[in-house]
Amino acid sequence: MTRTEARELLMQLLFQMEIQQDYSDKIKQQYLEEHFAGSGQTPFAKELLQAVTENLSQIDETINRYSTKRDTSRMAKVDLAIVRLALGEVLYMDQIPDPVAINEAVDMAKKYSADESRKFINGILGQIVKNKNAE
Repeated sequence: MTRTEARELLMQLLFQMEIQQDYSDKIKQQYLEEHFAGSGQTPFAKELLQAVTENLSQIDETINRYSTKRDTSRMAKVDLAIVRLALGEVLYMDQIPDPVAINEAVDMAKKYSADESRKFINGILGQIVKNKNAE
């Protein structure tokens, strides 16, 4: 399994958790066991999932601060999952270069979302990284 595949699986989990409004440890553990068992990406997946779920309110605040067109409550759930995942990497995982996180998010948006969403995701992540690096 590649990191790209791991990100896609985690995005799907975040989507599922948002739809069900269930962010419990039980659902996370079960999903990791089912999809990452024996994978070399398990440590990466656990770290990224933890970064996103433990910092969800801060991630959503950041999205809402930079999104002028739609806030998290009005975003498509797939787009929200993609942006949350990317921000988990950008804001909380220093070993992942920001351009890699953005590129992976845009590629996921190309695969799972509308063309308009891809542009939105690229734009909002670009703004956040630009301002993060300026601080």
